Amino acid sequence: MIRILLAEDQALVGGALAALLGLEPDLEVVAVTRDAESAWARLRQGGVDVLVTDIEMPGDSGLELAARVRGALPDVRVVVLTTFARAGYLRRALDAGVSGYLLKDAPADRLAEAVRCVHRGGRAVDPELAIEAWGAADPLTDRERQVLRMAGEGSAATEIAQRLHLSHGTVRNYLSEAIGKLGVGNRIEAYRLARQKGWL
Repeated sequence: MIRILLAEDQALVGGALAALLGLEPDLEVVAVTRDAESAWARLRQGGVDVLVTDIEMPGDSGLELAARVRGALPDVRVVVLTTFARAGYLRRALDAGVSGYLLKDAPADRLAEAVRCVHRGGRAVDPELAIEAWGAADPLTDRERQVLRMAGEGSAATEIAQRLHLSHGTVRNYLSEAIGKLGVGNRIEAYRLARQKGWL
């Protein structure tokens, strides 16, 4: 029996996924959580083989959760199930140690097969997205991405500097670098473009 933990912030979606996976004779959904922190707490209790997570949830993202799992619980495989058909998200997911990446509009049997595949040590990635992911690479560094995300969400440079323990000038430099790399006119345009590409 493959034991699955679902991390999905939309209760209806989480319940439907649990019901669908529960129909499979070799799959068991041991818990459904609504955010990364509760998923992490349940993972640390043990008894989970595969984590199926959304990307955007309250608090930490599914990608941040996946990176934490890779570092502390390497035997747990991670499948991302998301609406984001963006190559940038896939590249970041693979960098975070994710073994599977599927879109929510995929047939239900594809998710079950993906869970089985990653449990065996394989990879399960939406084929069209995989081809697209080999295109444009993410030009941003981790720190540029972090600063740009905070700026795009409304934080002023002074606040970003305080939260990240950086100088005000360093924050401005990171923002300038991100704007220049993305070839746009300001931080808001940079944030929008990076979100559209899946780089944030």
